[in-house]
Amino acid sequence: MIYVDADACPVKDEAERVATRHGVRMFVVSNGGLRPSANPLVEMVYVPDGPDVADMWIADRAGRGDVVVTGDIPLAAKCIAAGARVVRHNGEIFTPANIGTILATRDLMADLRAADPFRQGGGKPFTKADRSRFLDSLDRELTAARKEASA
Repeated sequence: MIYVDADACPVKDEAERVATRHGVRMFVVSNGGLRPSANPLVEMVYVPDGPDVADMWIADRAGRGDVVVTGDIPLAAKCIAAGARVVRHNGEIFTPANIGTILATRDLMADLRAADPFRQGGGKPFTKADRSRFLDSLDRELTAARKEASA
């Protein structure tokens, strides 16, 4: 299965195309405001408002043989610990080998922002290259997850 952390996710349509091509069920998890898909493989899951409710829903279900699409690093860490594969919106793959460093960097940056009120985040804009890299990464990770699940 594919689980999409859908709030602020710029690649929901791309994930749906990959799920359809592979014939895999996909859960789009948000706290509302998204238009339902007509695709029978896509299930919209609306969770109550609240901090990390969608993340908890995904983390409680994702495991070996599943792929999670998220930009949320703590959610990625939980899903990796459960055996799932995780892809960021820009195509970056979170793995057991890199998630610790990514979490530490996230925490360091949060501390730096808290110490300097003039430091503003923002990040890079989402590009066509990011979208293309995401499609390729999701396709590869889904193929690998399906092999793992059948082994």
